[in-house]
Amino acid sequence: MAQAVGIGVIGMGWMGMVHSRAYLQAAERFYDAGIRPRLVICADEAEGRAKEAQERFGFERTTTRWQEVIADPQVLVVNIATPNYLHREVAAAAAAAGKHIFCEKPVGRSPQETAEIVALARRAGVLTFVGYNYRWTPLIECARKLIREGKLGKLTHFRGRFFAGYASNPQGVLSWRFQREFAGSGVLGDLMSHVLDMGLMLAGPIQRVVSNQKTFIARRPLAAPGTGTHFSIGGGGPLADVTNEDYAAVLMQFANGVQGSVEVCRVIQGHKCQFAIEMEGTEGALSWDLERMNEMNLFLTGGGDTRDGSTRILSGPQHGFHARFNPGAGVALGYEDLKTIEAYQFLKSVTEGRQAEPGLKEALRVAEVLAAIERSGETGSWQEVTSIS
Repeated sequence: MAQAVGIGVIGMGWMGMVHSRAYLQAAERFYDAGIRPRLVICADEAEGRAKEAQERFGFERTTTRWQEVIADPQVLVVNIATPNYLHREVAAAAAAAGKHIFCEKPVGRSPQETAEIVALARRAGVLTFVGYNYRWTPLIECARKLIREGKLGKLTHFRGRFFAGYASNPQGVLSWRFQREFAGSGVLGDLMSHVLDMGLMLAGPIQRVVSNQKTFIARRPLAAPGTGTHFSIGGGGPLADVTNEDYAAVLMQFANGVQGSVEVCRVIQGHKCQFAIEMEGTEGALSWDLERMNEMNLFLTGGGDTRDGSTRILSGPQHGFHARFNPGAGVALGYEDLKTIEAYQFLKSVTEGRQAEPGLKEALRVAEVLAAIERSGETGSWQEVTSIS
């Protein structure tokens, strides 16, 4: 028998729209799972955005007060897609009300705030999920399987980068993402969190790091409240200060001896959205790039002179959930397909009453590394990754 799950979405900007659409798509793509998401209510301080979401996705009700989503007895899960500065307050209220929580990364504005949210949810006993959606790329799932089966041998190297040029234009507006008061860190929370989650998942715990950070564009045009996204271009209005970092680079050592490096930037020219990883082991290597997310290069030793090079693997029905979207190898999936898989995994965990990954536990692991990176940026020295109480 199909099981209905009442959903309330808070924050109806671009990401809130993506999540709402993903729930509807999950019901169709995973129809046989018997999970029927019910879009009960959505909230946004800009009433027009909430009304638009209702018209587009069929929410039963709308509100400009997020507290009404928490209080609604028909809501079983609360989806937090607000700016970062609201995450703790909303998550605390949801946990206190016994609602299961989906929260977009980086969860808190700071590692300490993330730890506080984790503790609140743990004490309340609610299920959680976090938006590390790139985990669900079919070829990343393939890579994870290859590593788990030892096909690369003993891992030796991990390199990651996330170069997204969305802020390369100095006239890009000063959205909340560029202000420490509202976002916390800049690219560390926005981009680095994704790369770290991938590294932790594929290569294991990170032991210590050394880092540097820089802000390249110090002032930006003010954004009009309730409109646009962090991709929007300003109209030459008054400028205000950017208060978090545009760039970060990290050297890292994993607990198992893997050596790593990560670089992220939001103002870089030429790159549009290059989230790429490269991994080597004693018996092979692989590489993957989001801009070509349906391809992976794989090198395995033992092929002799005729196979002394990488093989290009194309995403196909044998990889992850590719077959849920099309039956053909090489027929590409896209970003929102990953959010659909993510929505399904969250809803499945709720209906089964079990905590799945990635939840707040995984977000805390990322936050602990981010805390060490921030300490290193301040001191210029290597810093151990330690737990946050």
